[in-house]
Amino acid sequence: MIFLPLLEEKIGYCFKSKQLIQSALTHSSVRHKGRLFERLEFLGDRVLGLVIADLLYKRFPKENEGDLAKRSAALVRREACDKVAKSLSLQDYLVLVSTEKVSNNAILANAMEALIGAMYLDGGLMPCHQLIQKYWEDLLTEDVQPPKDAKSSLQEWAQSRGKPIPVYKIIDCTGPGHAPFFRVSVLIESLPEVIGEGASKRHAEQNAAKILLESFQK
Repeated sequence: MIFLPLLEEKIGYCFKSKQLIQSALTHSSVRHKGRLFERLEFLGDRVLGLVIADLLYKRFPKENEGDLAKRSAALVRREACDKVAKSLSLQDYLVLVSTEKVSNNAILANAMEALIGAMYLDGGLMPCHQLIQKYWEDLLTEDVQPPKDAKSSLQEWAQSRGKPIPVYKIIDCTGPGHAPFFRVSVLIESLPEVIGEGASKRHAEQNAAKILLESFQK
């Protein structure tokens, strides 16, 4: 059984059930042993969303629901979870099959969510709240204005010019179920089609929108 006192020190929580923290750090690609990883990831994602919503509600009392939603989307997305996972050196503790890359930001982000899910089951909401408040603090305050993602910015660009909203289409999805890879196209009337790639449909769509926006700037 894996015992991880250094990681527990970093997250400020000592697990009563060492099996839970082991399950959170055993990727689903590890047959049989990784069977709980995705369930913990699912739970952790919801816990993260709740805590982030609470923190934003208190931190930005004058912002409306739409602006808070934009901030929340940026803070719970894969890039934010990956950044926190790396600050905890989570890649040093993960158990996964040799064909997987521990540097894969999707895997690290999922592991971060799984760890939060395991903490919630083991100790309730309070230790999760303390962890998230500590490690998401810089991300909470790095944008003075609510962030706009690439898809939102592209839609605003199109509508401001009287064009229909962008249309996204999945070109293909490859890779195993636990680590898919998407290629998605975006098309706006009279403009060339652009393709984006990513480890999720949303990520690929964002990349496609970003590439198209950057082409306008050039």
